[in-house]
Amino acid sequence: MTNSVRSVRARNSLASALAQWPVRRWFAATGVAILTYLVVAVPTDLIDTPLFTREVPPTWWSFPALALTAGLTGLVTATYVAREQSIKENPHCRLGAAGTVVSFFAVGCPVCNKLVLLALGTSGAMQYFEPIQPFLAAVSVALLAWAFHKRATSEDRCLIPAAPAAGQPVNG
Repeated sequence: MTNSVRSVRARNSLASALAQWPVRRWFAATGVAILTYLVVAVPTDLIDTPLFTREVPPTWWSFPALALTAGLTGLVTATYVAREQSIKENPHCRLGAAGTVVSFFAVGCPVCNKLVLLALGTSGAMQYFEPIQPFLAAVSVALLAWAFHKRATSEDRCLIPAAPAAGQPVNG
């Protein structure tokens, strides 16, 4: 019973945090999500362009993994758009950035990635790297989801007041 109560509280906490977001945060989340999708999808050739090619066709899960990653990256980034009442620095951003970078390796062509080719060669990329790509995608989404949840639900815990206007004394 305690676990179900705890999970309901967590959901309500996240929902109430999102309900307090100003419209500009939602615009930022949408813009960053679209940009992330393009920045990852074009060089990995998930969006077919004359600039890049793939030797191995994309897997069925590459598109949903990238969509989740892009959406969560947008949401994590939007938590940095300050609300009027408070400005707060939160250390959970590092995991969000790591999740976005890991996604690039997860959805990319295993034999087109120069780092993987240098480390493992062509046969090693197909034999060792390609099978772990779904795991990398899951890790990417998990890191981003965790970072987003922590940032969104802890925003009001340690408020730092805005800097005083020029000419006003600083209480210390």
